[in-house]
Amino acid sequence: MKIVSRNEELLRDALSSVPQSSSRTSLASCNKLIRFEDISAAAFKIQCGVQKTPCMYSRLSKQYGMDIYLKKEFLQYTGSVKERGVLYLLTSLPQDQQRKGVIVASDSNFSMAVAYHASELHIPVFVVMSTSTSPARVKMCREYGAMVISYGTTAKDSQMHARRLSRENGYLYLEEEDSAVYLSGLGTVGLEVYEQVPKLDAVIFPAGGHCGLLAGSAAALKHLNPHISIIGVESESFPVLQQSLKAGHPTEDQACNNHHFYGDVSGVCFGSNSLQLTGKLVDKVVAVREEDILISMLRLLEYERATVDAEGAIGLAALVAGKLPELKGKRVAVIICSGNLELHLLQQCIARALTLDNRVCRFSLVISDCPGDMSKLLEILAREEARVLDIKQERTFVKSELFTVEVICTVETRDMIHTAQLRNALLERYPTIAWTER
Repeated sequence: MKIVSRNEELLRDALSSVPQSSSRTSLASCNKLIRFEDISAAAFKIQCGVQKTPCMYSRLSKQYGMDIYLKKEFLQYTGSVKERGVLYLLTSLPQDQQRKGVIVASDSNFSMAVAYHASELHIPVFVVMSTSTSPARVKMCREYGAMVISYGTTAKDSQMHARRLSRENGYLYLEEEDSAVYLSGLGTVGLEVYEQVPKLDAVIFPAGGHCGLLAGSAAALKHLNPHISIIGVESESFPVLQQSLKAGHPTEDQACNNHHFYGDVSGVCFGSNSLQLTGKLVDKVVAVREEDILISMLRLLEYERATVDAEGAIGLAALVAGKLPELKGKRVAVIICSGNLELHLLQQCIARALTLDNRVCRFSLVISDCPGDMSKLLEILAREEARVLDIKQERTFVKSELFTVEVICTVETRDMIHTAQLRNALLERYPTIAWTER
């Protein structure tokens, strides 16, 4: 049964006046009106190639006062929702182009998805990566089946080399953009969420520069139910989408220093199609702090056993930060779209998140340099049930009287209340104790 909605008119209004650019890829000529039928066709075509990921009720619901359902797109084979758009894009290529092959130039989730699905479709695939790309990413891309070419010291060098190879060998150079084909593939997330969670009040998506998931899914959801609130979340450090919506055209924000942490959400706003759809169909765009994203990653790891990156956690971060009080008591789906954080970054992120959550603290104090005083300190920590993570003693450079030692101690507590109790207990015996502020 065809579902008719006046939102198709909104889609037409959003895209009919958009000039088509050919600067991104040779697929730009495929840009056309994105319709609900396009998204439905994409869902049918890719159903055997991507996972229909679960959208599960979360234990975090009670903590934040609403029914939260997590759409776990990080469970896709390459750990990213980008597989949906990439698979539909690749299967839509002419057969002669599929025989010639495709080439990409980055270490992004988009490139990983291209590497995997092109290999599965027996399309020759080449990925150009700069020499600064992490060995883990290079290894993973090769395991997906791509021919990896290391070239240049910057992403721009790799892109120029990939374009040159595409001209010389007939490969199709692919760069993540917002053609109707790619957006339709990403929009299948909206279809699945609507099917999996009845009576939805709102859906929260990652936004930022690469807002194709937000735009495509909004097109599907608003067609099915115009009353569902669509919310995008981006970082306060580079609110690219909000700036672009205000300007009425894609804008380039300042470069992101933490690109490896933020991933694809740190990119520039890459297309007018996505921007116009977002302006017409998305109800709200909010920005969150880096601290909120880190705590969101910690909550997902603890409560859902989900190891995600910043892009995957940024939607929940809006709830963690209290940015959406109007959703209290509502039924809300959050798209957890990516889980490709490198191990060394994961360790740093979780350690910092525990500190921000007042569960790891550090203090220093001066005691006499005799075994009895150190034992008394450890007795207090044991009585207060604080777990000692690290303890150091400084004798040489201490500025107090002779035969004293400065003790620097890092401990883990249960929560903010437990930390306050420990602090009061130590202050009673050591009035000069100094706490390291985070």
